[in-house]
Amino acid sequence: MAEKDATFSDGRSIPLFIFFKDFRSVFKLDELGLEIARIALPAALALTADPVASLVDTAFIGQIGAVELAAVGVAIALFNQVSRIAIFPLVSVTTSFVAEEDTITKDVADCKDSESLENGSSLDSENKMLIPQTDSDKKMCKLESGGNSFEISKTEQGKKQIASASSALIIGAVLGILQAAFLILAAKPLLSFMGVKPDSEMSYPAQQYLKLRSLGAPAVLLSLAMQGVFRGLKDTKTPLYATVVGDLANIVLDPIFMFVFKLGVRGAAIAHVISQYLISLILIWRLKQEVNLIPPSLKYLQFERFIKNGFLLLTRVIAVTFCVTLAASMAARLGSTQMAAFQVCLQVWLATSLLADGLAVAGQAILASAFARKDYSWATATASRVLQLGIALGLVLAVVLGFGLHFGARIFTEDAGVLHLIGVGIPFVAATQPINTLAFVFDGVNFGASDFAYSAYSMVTVAIISIITLLALCSSGGFVGIWTALTIYMSLRAFAGFWRIGTGTGPWAFLRR
Repeated sequence: MAEKDATFSDGRSIPLFIFFKDFRSVFKLDELGLEIARIALPAALALTADPVASLVDTAFIGQIGAVELAAVGVAIALFNQVSRIAIFPLVSVTTSFVAEEDTITKDVADCKDSESLENGSSLDSENKMLIPQTDSDKKMCKLESGGNSFEISKTEQGKKQIASASSALIIGAVLGILQAAFLILAAKPLLSFMGVKPDSEMSYPAQQYLKLRSLGAPAVLLSLAMQGVFRGLKDTKTPLYATVVGDLANIVLDPIFMFVFKLGVRGAAIAHVISQYLISLILIWRLKQEVNLIPPSLKYLQFERFIKNGFLLLTRVIAVTFCVTLAASMAARLGSTQMAAFQVCLQVWLATSLLADGLAVAGQAILASAFARKDYSWATATASRVLQLGIALGLVLAVVLGFGLHFGARIFTEDAGVLHLIGVGIPFVAATQPINTLAFVFDGVNFGASDFAYSAYSMVTVAIISIITLLALCSSGGFVGIWTALTIYMSLRAFAGFWRIGTGTGPWAFLRR
């Protein structure tokens, strides 16, 4: 990689050129293309495994009764919203930090090997010349000898010592315990806030399900923290394997607990909790084989760095969630027909983001490593490739949804009014796919550059503008107004990422050289 650093100079001083760099090689399976595919494909599959399992859960619960189905639906929505607040910042920060540290670990080890070979009495001068030291290598050796916070080395057992991995697991476990306690103790008022009043027939089954499922919160947060660690290590196959095994266990246990043991919604919750702990056990077993998870001291951990950047991303998550939730709320006010059509379009609109998230994960992990090495040539090539792949993916999704949703809408409903409004929403859902995929991939690119502050502040600005636009367009345009506002919202998100790189500011200042 040092050679790439030394040769990085294509004479261009306009950062905007990064979007067109080597565009003819966008689908080329070279070293970079293979690395992106190796990370992105398992990541995308792992992200889609859980929603599929949730659909199976819903099908089983639906056999009990409509009241139970509605009650569990509200409880799951509440659980997911509370979890999302902690999950997204934790996973995103962990991925970047672990990728940085893992890269520096390898470079420090290379420096040590180089020094030992140079100082070894058995080596002659000809052998020493086989290991050239570049300026980049010397800088990395200084990092290690200077006691930098990233200083990490192999333990006696050959495992990596990565501070961010230990920190992420501790934070994930603590957040999981706090979430479980909060949801169990406040289940009744929280469900009442969600519209399930104490005198409602949904109240009892909803409380049962929420309280039992909350017992799995520590496993959920812990497993997702470990997924962030594996992503940072550029290993997305292990999380995929663990997720599939856990989800299959959930699917098998659902009918056993629900119908054989006759536990109803309690059985569904118990099955889900068992599956989450199974996922956590698989991940921690595999992680312990690669990383020494016991920190040598408290000073070694990086809680302050996690908390600072985690809060920035928490602000971002709240802004994103509020925009989408407000749009759903405005659609609900228009009536049940409009809300039903909006819900179908929105779920399809959001589901396609899972594929783009796979690219975002790959871009984040590779870029974090490149920035840790100060390998700006590789960072430029990676950013260009994942952004170009994002556009290509978005165009394919636009065509598929533009034609497919017209025919597939009847899977969701047979109501003529709802089908008509879905037809109105399809052009928005399809046409915005290239914009959406770019926005999600830009997120991964900015996280890979550890540009968390810009990601947070730009998203808050986008949210403020989008909320004002949404309120104005909904009152004048109704259903079409809402989708027009959401299109503007995603366009602003994509533009924010485009602006940062296109102007060569922040961590991308090297593009102006």
